[in-house]
Amino acid sequence: MTASQHHEGGCRCGAVSYTLNVAQLPRTYACHCLDCQTWSGNAFAEAMIVPEAALAVTGDVTMYELTGASGHVSRQRMCPVFHARVFNTNTARTGLVVIRAGTLDYSRTLDVVAHIWTKRRQPWLVIAEGVPAWPEMAPTADFMKALGLG
Repeated sequence: MTASQHHEGGCRCGAVSYTLNVAQLPRTYACHCLDCQTWSGNAFAEAMIVPEAALAVTGDVTMYELTGASGHVSRQRMCPVFHARVFNTNTARTGLVVIRAGTLDYSRTLDVVAHIWTKRRQPWLVIAEGVPAWPEMAPTADFMKALGLG
């Protein structure tokens, strides 16, 4: 393996594309919170965290800013045509970007290695035994360790 690999993705219509320049594909997690359910229109959002410097974006993105109860600002970046979320940053995690894993060109090859906000998960969804899961947000150190980032 080389020192870094390129992984590509983008929105469905092609208005926004990106390349991740990372040594290995980041581990994926599922967030079952109500915000992620309504943002994605699905039972959960599948995501991965990468250093912001590893992300190269082509195309214009639409940005939506949301200030949470904690005061941190989440900046959601979306396709300007269909408004599908592609990635976001948060002032609580400077220098990191959260990629919506379904936007990777080969997202079907990903394994979810952790689940957060499981108290909001759909009742029919079964989490595999041994996969770390937290009823709300995981403690930062535990979550980053599960993702191989700590």
